[in-house]
Amino acid sequence: MDLTGYIVLLILIVFIIAILISNIKVVPQAHAFVIERLGAYQMTWDTGLHFKVPFIDKISKKVSLKEQVIDFPPQPVITKDNVTMQIDTVVYFQITDSKLYAYGVERPLSAIENLSATTLRNIIGELELDRTLTSRDVINAKIRTVLDEATDAWGIKVNRVELKNIIPPREIQESMEKQMKAERERRAQILTAEGKKSSAILVAEGEKESAILRADAAKETKIREAQGEAEAITLVQQALATGIKMLNESNPTDKVIELKSLEAFEKAADGKATKIIIPSEIQSLAGLTTSLKELVVDDAPKVEVNSATVPNQQPAAKGQ
Repeated sequence: MDLTGYIVLLILIVFIIAILISNIKVVPQAHAFVIERLGAYQMTWDTGLHFKVPFIDKISKKVSLKEQVIDFPPQPVITKDNVTMQIDTVVYFQITDSKLYAYGVERPLSAIENLSATTLRNIIGELELDRTLTSRDVINAKIRTVLDEATDAWGIKVNRVELKNIIPPREIQESMEKQMKAERERRAQILTAEGKKSSAILVAEGEKESAILRADAAKETKIREAQGEAEAITLVQQALATGIKMLNESNPTDKVIELKSLEAFEKAADGKATKIIIPSEIQSLAGLTTSLKELVVDDAPKVEVNSATVPNQQPAAKGQ
C-alpha cells in the first residue's frame, strides 16, 4: 500500500473516531433528552453519560425538569355584572414526563396560555366585580385545578397559578377610590366620636369619684365631731358623778350644802337674770351679807330675801 493509501486510511480512522466522540452525550442534572431512532421514539435519557448511534439515533427534544414560570399577558374578561377588566396570570409548572411533553401537544406553552385564558373567563363570568376583587385565592385554586387536569396528558404538572394584576376600567377605579375615601372618613369620624365618648365617660367618672370622696370626708368629719362631743359630755357627766359620789362619801354637813347652794346662786346671778329668790334655808349663813354685797351692783338683778321664815337674822345682816 502506497503512501496515499495510508493517508486515506488515517483520515478515515480519524473521521470515525470524531463521529464516535461526537455521539457521546452527557445529560446535565435536572434535564432529560428524548431520543428517536429512525423517526420513532426510542428512549429518554436521564442525567449521566450516554452514547447515540450515529446516523440512526437523534435527540428529538431536550427537556428541562426544573419548575418553570410563565407570565401571560393581560386577558380581557367580563364579570357577571358586565364589567370588563384586564387580568394577567402567572403559572408555575414542572415537566414530569418528557415523552408526553414532546409528543402530547404541539407548542405546550401556548396551549397552557390559551387554556388559562379560557378557564379564567369562565370563572370570572360567574362572579361579580366585588367578589372578583376579594376572591383571588378561590380563583387561583379553580384555575390550577382545571389546568392540572388538562395538562396531565401533556406530561406537565401545574403547581400553582396566581392572578398577578386585576385592572378594572378607569371609571370603576375612580368610584372605588371615592368609596374607599368615604369609608376612611366614616371610620375616622367613628374613632373621633368614640374618643370623645370615652373622654366624657372618664371625666364623669372622675367627678363622681371626687364627689363620693368629698361626701365621705364630710361624713367622717361629722362622725368624728359627734364622737368628740359625746366623749366630752361623757367625761363631764363622769366628773359630775364622781364629784357627787365623793360628796356623798364624805358626809357633808348642812353648812357645806348651804354653801354649795350659795355658790350655785352666785353663778346664776351673772347679770342675765332680773330677779333671784333665795330660799330661807340658806339665809342663816354667816357670809350671806358679804355674798349679797358682791351680787348687788347697779346693773345687778334685784335680790329678794324671804324673811318670813328667819326674822331674827335681818338685824345681823344689816349690821354687817
